[in-house]
Amino acid sequence: MRIVVLDAYTLNPGDLNWDALQALGNVKLYDRTPPNEIVSRAKDADIVLTNKVVLNADTIAQLDQLRYIGVMATGFNVVDLQAAAERKIPVTNVPAYSTASVAQITMALILELCHHVGDHSASVHNGDWAASADFAYWKSPLIELYGKVMGIVGFGNIGQAVAKLAMAFGMKVIAHHKHPERDRMENVNFVDVATLFQEADIISLHCPLNDANKGFVNEARLKTMKPTAFLVNTSRGPLLNEADVAKALNDGIIAGAALDVLSQEPPSSLNPLLGAKNCIITPHIAWATKEARTRLMNTLVANIQAFQAGDMQNVVNKF
Repeated sequence: MRIVVLDAYTLNPGDLNWDALQALGNVKLYDRTPPNEIVSRAKDADIVLTNKVVLNADTIAQLDQLRYIGVMATGFNVVDLQAAAERKIPVTNVPAYSTASVAQITMALILELCHHVGDHSASVHNGDWAASADFAYWKSPLIELYGKVMGIVGFGNIGQAVAKLAMAFGMKVIAHHKHPERDRMENVNFVDVATLFQEADIISLHCPLNDANKGFVNEARLKTMKPTAFLVNTSRGPLLNEADVAKALNDGIIAGAALDVLSQEPPSSLNPLLGAKNCIITPHIAWATKEARTRLMNTLVANIQAFQAGDMQNVVNKF
């Protein structure tokens, strides 16, 4: 069975191995694949694996041998599911592999907003402490999380993990979720999204991207937030209207933001968030701990093994 991996590098830049996958067929690995080379590289493949390389309807139509698409991530919006279904090609994803890692970086970003640890360390190394007249100093306000209100939008596996960590810090947790009756948690109050934005001291996004919520964090919604509030996004960049968020930061409408995702990745140098006040940005690393990528690799292989055995798992399209 011929297996083509279109963008292998982000999953395995060299610290993992492909042995388990290579045991399943004839594997061709490409670190990255530009759009104009997808068809030529995958035209003879039975199985195509992708993380961020887009497989649209036109591309799928040109891959005559294609029998299976595996998305090397939880989100699967890079694949035209209907086009695959029309060809009876199953599309699988890898759910829940990065829950602990994403929850961890969410709290790391929040703590950075509260303490600016990196800035203070740089200040000390630049000689500011050695030159200080006092035994302690701080270059920005220091904020305690205890008693603050954490607002979580999206209460799936990651949202629930973040809630538990927030409560460990003594925070009150409110959440907005499509299925509160299914995912109730002790000491978490479910509210509508308008109430959440008004009441939360920190808002953390953990919802999937869809047509209904694209750009929903916009000027009007940002103006309902507390001026002392922080916005955190480790979910999907297009949930934000980035120009509106940058303006809100620069105008003092909100106090800060910490983002691991942007609408375009890598971003344009003209992205307004790159120059916004008190805006921490990391390069989509929440998912990428070695532990999480190892789980991803293992489930990726298990998905293909199930397909080869005629017993599908983690299929996200129906036909």
